[in-house]
Amino acid sequence: MEIKNAYIQKMMAQLKEWNAEINLLEAKLENVAADLKIKRSDELKELRTKQQAASEKIKELEKASGDAWEQVKETTDEVWDELKTGLAHVRSKFK
Repeated sequence: MEIKNAYIQKMMAQLKEWNAEINLLEAKLENVAADLKIKRSDELKELRTKQQAASEKIKELEKASGDAWEQVKETTDEVWDELKTGLAHVRSKFK
């Protein structure tokens, strides 16, 4: 149970950090040209969707126990990697 709680706390902290980073990218979006703004806006919407999926997975983790927890953890890791990769991709376009 201690491992589960530590894992969830780690995920929640990382999600909070990524939320702040996405907020910063959205603020930067205000300073780009209209055509680029549309493209970047779509990318940020996709990130928000992935962020929401990660948040839902954390809720599933909190409710899961035993073998179910291990299964949810595996799918959570996959969702997490997608969000991490997506954020890195979008972040690189804003530099």
